[in-house]
Amino acid sequence: MSTLTEISSPARLYGDLAGESFGGAGEAPLILVHGLTFNRRQWSPLIAALGAVGFRRRIIAFDLPGHGDSPEQPSYRAADVVQVLHRAAVEAGIAGSGQAAPVVVGHSIGAVLATAYAAAYPAEAVVNIDQPLRAEGFARMLRGMEPVLRSPDFGSVWESLVAGMGVDELPAEARQLIRTGTTPRQDLLLGYWDELLTLPFDEIERRRGQELETVRAKGVAYHHISGYDLDPAYSAWFREALPDATITVLPGGGHFPHLAHPDQLARILDGSQI
Repeated sequence: MSTLTEISSPARLYGDLAGESFGGAGEAPLILVHGLTFNRRQWSPLIAALGAVGFRRRIIAFDLPGHGDSPEQPSYRAADVVQVLHRAAVEAGIAGSGQAAPVVVGHSIGAVLATAYAAAYPAEAVVNIDQPLRAEGFARMLRGMEPVLRSPDFGSVWESLVAGMGVDELPAEARQLIRTGTTPRQDLLLGYWDELLTLPFDEIERRRGQELETVRAKGVAYHHISGYDLDPAYSAWFREALPDATITVLPGGGHFPHLAHPDQLARILDGSQI
């Protein structure tokens, strides 16, 4: 187990996921789930910031299936990835029988997975970093670009999305981490976006809504952290689903508030603000 420093050590395989373990063995360990095309290195600034505030609970940062050092999987749909994630968490000794329910922290599509995880398995809390859960608008946009996504020019779709993520707002080291820590492979984009590309829009919303309903019924705490003020219509929908959820805006980092404000996020995770 590593100390709370920047992620750099070789990963260990837990079930079907590569991951690194940090810190101690206190209650409610943290599971860190990165965004699409990235890897566990995205959590380096947060890991270091948690060390600086004296965070004592165990943390594990996984590479999602097909990312970083984790092997590929036959399906990247949310329910299938969540099963893989849970098996890895059990293998790592931070979930399952006799273990304290974890806090699951996810960025971007990782927050979709964190929410689905908390609906399917025991969790103390979810921390959603800049991921709206109402996806029809994004799904419509993807379907308009689907011919390009399925062509040799698929990378242009990812580049256009990244251009709108506010990367220029980040500190230089964080921008470098994004540039060097992404692998936008076509199979990953099509696989993780398969539901958005193929399911009816009302079915996508039904699934996300059902997950939030289950999270609420289970009493799982939920903290939505965004780089921008939430769209009013989305905020109303989210508040109706989770009236007790906390919403925090950390401006100045675009889609990456965890990279722009790792110290503030560390204090949220170390305190009682989840």
